[in-house]
Amino acid sequence: MDILELNNISKIYGSVKALQNVNLTVTQGEWVAIMGPSGSGKTTMMNIIGCMDRPSSGEIYLNSKNITRLSLADLTTIRRDTIGLVFQQFHLISYLTALENVMMAQYYHSIIDEAEAIQALARVGLSDRAQHLPRQLSGGEQQRVCIARALINYPQLILADEPTGNLDEVNEAVVLDLFKQLHDEGSTIIVVTHDPEVAEYAQKTIVLEHGRISKIM
Repeated sequence: MDILELNNISKIYGSVKALQNVNLTVTQGEWVAIMGPSGSGKTTMMNIIGCMDRPSSGEIYLNSKNITRLSLADLTTIRRDTIGLVFQQFHLISYLTALENVMMAQYYHSIIDEAEAIQALARVGLSDRAQHLPRQLSGGEQQRVCIARALINYPQLILADEPTGNLDEVNEAVVLDLFKQLHDEGSTIIVVTHDPEVAEYAQKTIVLEHGRISKIM
């Protein structure tokens, strides 16, 4: 079953063609990597897939539903209910503990469940760091908090933007192992990365150049 389908997606900012007639299908449970040089359209593509932006033309389907022309408010709801986002820069709230950062995602989705949030942290190996503030955590630990936050509402699609970009080799291996576990459990994962070693974990790699898909590996 296809969870995501992009049909002739283009995105134009003034005279800049960030994406040009992109076609992509992602099936349920698939792990896809998106690669390409700076300015190739990776971020634009991620923003459209993550319901943070709309295409200039073309159609996007999520769970067979055409979401192309939905309002930004409706897209926010879909993103909240369907997609788990993991960012390179973590985006943790500095004055909240690891546990509270995870619970914040629950707050915007449905109801707060502290026990469930603790369980999410335990899943990423951070049950003993639940009461620590972000500044008291290493970069790898902060990224694992981000993963716990992304998973807390049981998303159908995990979308990660350079999830290992700020990590050393040891923490990169820990985070990639977490993604591998999630994939083995049936999660659909799309990772935007510049690192060929990260892309090797994926079942399919999309290479963008000048806003177009140049190859699929």
